[in-house]
Order: sequence, then C-alpha cells, then structure tokens
Amino acid sequence: MNGEKEKRKVDEEIQKKEEEQKETLVEKVVDVNRVSTVVKGGRRFSFTSLVVVGDEINKVGYGYGKANEVSGAIKKALIRARRNMFTISISKNTIPHEVVGKFGSARVLLRPASEGTGVVAGGPVRAVCESVGIKDILTKSFGSSNSLNILKAAVEGLKSLKSPEVVQIRKKGKDYADKKRIEKEPESK
Repeated sequence: MNGEKEKRKVDEEIQKKEEEQKETLVEKVVDVNRVSTVVKGGRRFSFTSLVVVGDEINKVGYGYGKANEVSGAIKKALIRARRNMFTISISKNTIPHEVVGKFGSARVLLRPASEGTGVVAGGPVRAVCESVGIKDILTKSFGSSNSLNILKAAVEGLKSLKSPEVVQIRKKGKDYADKKRIEKEPESK
C-alpha cells in the first residue's frame, strides 16, 4: 500500500512539473499537412505537423510529427520540439548581427532591426522569432518554399549567432581584441 501511494505522489509531482513547463512555453503550429501512401486497396492518408516551442526569453525548439490523426501528429511534434530546445543570444530585443542560415536549397537572411520595427518575417521564420523572444528583426527567405527547410535554415542561422561582446570586439578590430586579451592575462616574469 505504502509503495503504491509513494508512486502516485511521484507521478503527480512529475505531472505538475510538466504542466508548469507547458505554461511557460509558447507553442505555435507552423504547418499541418495531409500525406498519402498508395496501397493495394487505394490511398492511406496520414498527417504531418511542424511545431515551434519557445520561452520568449532566449530558448526555442522545433519538432516534426507524423500520425494518422492531426492531434496525434501535433502531440508528437510538441514532444520532439521540447526535447530539442536550444539557447540563442539576443541583444535589446533583436539579434546582435546579420546572419544567413542555410539548409538544403533554402536560405534565410536574418538582419537586426531598430526598436519598434517588429517582426518582419513570414510563416516559419516568424514563428521561430516570436517564440524565442525577438521583437525587432528583418528577414528574407530565398530558394526553397518548403516550410520545414525554411524553418531549419532559420534555426541554423540563429544557432550561428555570436554573443554581443564578440561582435563588438570584431567591429573594433584586432588591436582592441589584443588589448582585451593582454588585460585579462596576468603578467608572468
């Protein structure tokens, strides 16, 4: 009896933690697609979904799910999105520098914008930017129009972002970087 009660308590605590995490995360369904497989008796239909999950601070993840029903596909995609979350560097509600993300034939240009511009992006890129907490950004997608490839290109671009400090050092040049390194290193004699 005591073992079962303890097990129930642990299960309830785990469910509470998962619910708290779900409340803090923003979930956006980017795309739902009906796909078919040709079998002997005709066509068999199933559904795919593409979902983006973020905490609106600096973490984001995406997931792709496939199932016989739409709700099942979305659930699978949400689970995968939560599992694959990563952190990016944001400075003043925008990205620190311009970057181009590439995946397959899809290219996504992500450019920092001044305050008040908003998220100028379409479809999958907008979902990623809003989920991660970027308020001001300019984007343009080139090449593929496939939403999964565009999303992956945008994610690659966001993953390749450098921190604002590194960008500042690169802008100021090599002499500035050498001075910073000399200041940090203790003198050895």
